[in-house]
Amino acid sequence: MSASNELPANKPLNIRRVTSADIEHVVSLDARITDQPKPEFWQDIYDRYGARRLDERFFLVADFEEGGTEEGIIGMIVGEVRGWEFGSEPCGWVFAVSVDPNQREKGIGEQLFKAICAEFKQVGISKVRTM
Repeated sequence: MSASNELPANKPLNIRRVTSADIEHVVSLDARITDQPKPEFWQDIYDRYGARRLDERFFLVADFEEGGTEEGIIGMIVGEVRGWEFGSEPCGWVFAVSVDPNQREKGIGEQLFKAICAEFKQVGISKVRTM
């Protein structure tokens, strides 16, 4: 990986919904950031946000389309549609965003945020809040 702030041209970024096969890589990404592997926590987040009520819950991951990377998942974002917070109309809530420390400042977080906003828009949500 080059030291530039751009993704390598030969490795297009792929943002997609998480799968059960990704959980090991999600745990690894989180551990690279926090120095604490939390497999039970991320399995629970997958069970709640990646496997149920998929029309209002979104767990997206970023990886490279071609050739992969030794890190596997290099970014993730998790959010949901909520309509009960502070008496608000339904809106999107983003409560987790992570990007591999070796891949930061390359626009991955921004692309993840745009991707989850597109998911919210598809279900009729135009306001997004973060936690």
